[in-house]
This record gives sequence, C-alpha cells and structure tokens, in this order.
Amino acid sequence: MTLTFYWYPKCGTCRKAKKWLEERNIEFQEVHIVEQPPSKEELKDLYEKSGLELKKFFNTSGQKYRELGLKDKVKTATEDELLTLLASDGMLIKRPLTADGQNVTVGFKEADFEKYWVQE
Repeated sequence: MTLTFYWYPKCGTCRKAKKWLEERNIEFQEVHIVEQPPSKEELKDLYEKSGLELKKFFNTSGQKYRELGLKDKVKTATEDELLTLLASDGMLIKRPLTADGQNVTVGFKEADFEKYWVQE
C-alpha cells in the first residue's frame, strides 16, 4: 500500500523525512498539507489509527498555534472542537503526517519510520 505523506515543502523536518523515504525507495504520494489539508473526517480516522493523544497532532511550535493561543484551549476543548481546528488550517498540524491506511506517524522520528514504513 502506498503511503500518504502530508508535508510542507518549506519545513526542514519534512524535507528530511522525504529524503529518508526516497533513499529507501519507499513509494509515497505527497500531499501539500497547507494547500490540501486533511478533512476533519480524515483527521479523525488518522487520530484513531495512530493510538496517540489528539494534542500530539498539533504543531505546538508553529506561529499559528501561538497566535491562536491554543496551548490552553487544547487542554479543555472537546475532541470534535480539536478536529475542527486541525482541519481548518494545515499549518496547525504537526508534520510530516504519514499514513498507509493502517499505521500513522506524526512528525519524523527515524525509529518510527523504520518500524512502520520499511517493509522487510
């Protein structure tokens, strides 16, 4: 199954992750996370498959996150409110966001990429 790789080309971490995938000849479909952010439904599906807390999907170091004062909102908002927020702006989503229909990784940790995306 082909990976879906949500990324932002100006993001250094995304470029590093893309290079990592390419060096291992792993096929992926790239999606510009700002021009084509995942929908609320897609995010809900990714979140549920990831096993991670929803707040891990937020780009907490991003300018938009700080501008909107989300640090406190994230603690009290409902799951539905958080998913709506994430779907409203690709810059709020931690990237790269990589998925294959079963597994999901958020951000780029080589060990996670090795575990989930390298097929033996």
